[in-house]
Amino acid sequence: MTTNEPSTEQDLRKAEWQVRTELAAAYRLVALFGWDDLVFTHLSARVPGPDHHFLINPYGLLFHEITASSLVKVDQEGQVVEAAGLGRVNPAGFTIHSAVHMGRDDAGAVMHLHAPDGVAVSAHRDGLLPLSQTAMLCLDHLCYHEYEGVALNLDERDRLIRDLGNRSMMILRNHGVLTAGKDVPETFTYLYFLMKACEIQVKAQSCGPTHLPSEQAIRTTADQSQQLGMAAKLTWPALIRLLDSKNPGYAV
Repeated sequence: MTTNEPSTEQDLRKAEWQVRTELAAAYRLVALFGWDDLVFTHLSARVPGPDHHFLINPYGLLFHEITASSLVKVDQEGQVVEAAGLGRVNPAGFTIHSAVHMGRDDAGAVMHLHAPDGVAVSAHRDGLLPLSQTAMLCLDHLCYHEYEGVALNLDERDRLIRDLGNRSMMILRNHGVLTAGKDVPETFTYLYFLMKACEIQVKAQSCGPTHLPSEQAIRTTADQSQQLGMAAKLTWPALIRLLDSKNPGYAV
C-alpha cells in the first residue's frame, strides 16, 4: 500500500459528501417550489470515483425530509451498495436514472419530476412552445420521449438514452420532465428553467389566443442559450441561501 492511497480514499469520501449535500439540497428545493409528488419522482447524482455508483432517494421519504446521509447508493444493476436507513429505491426511478448515468458519461446528475405544469405540457400536442423568453432559452436543449407505461421495463433504457442524445432537457410525453447536467447545481438550473417555461405556457394558454415571436427572435434566443448551464454559478449559491433560511438541516 502506498502512502497516497488513504489520502485518495479520503478525497473520494469528501467529494461524495459534497455531492450528497448538494443532492439533498436539491430534493428540499423541489419540495420548497412545490414540484414534489409525495414520495414519487426522483433526483440522482453520480458518486465520484471509478465504481459507477449513483445516489438516489430512499423510497418512502418525502422530499423535504431528505438528508445527505439518507440518500441510497446503488450500482448500475439496481443493487443497494450503501444505505443508512431506508434501503429501498423506486424501481421506475432506477430504470430512468440508470439509463442516463450509463448512457451519458457527462451526466453527473439527473432530475425527474411529475409536477402538474410539466405533465400538462408533456400532454400538449405541440409540447413546449416559444411563448416566453424562458421557453426559448430551453428549446435548443430540449428533446422528447414517448410514453411506454410506468418505467419498469429495463429495455426502455436504450430508447430513453437514444431520445435524450446530447440534450440537457427532456419532456417525457404524458409523464413529466427530466434534466441532466454535469453536476447537481447545473442540472437543477436546467430544471428550474424548464419548469418555469411550462408554468408560463399553462398560464398563457389559459388566457386565450397566444402570440408567437418571430422565427428570427426564436433563433437568436436559441443562440444566446448555449451557455445556459453556466447560470448555475449564480443561481445555486442563491438557492442554497434560500434553502438555509427556509428548511435547513439537509447537510447531515
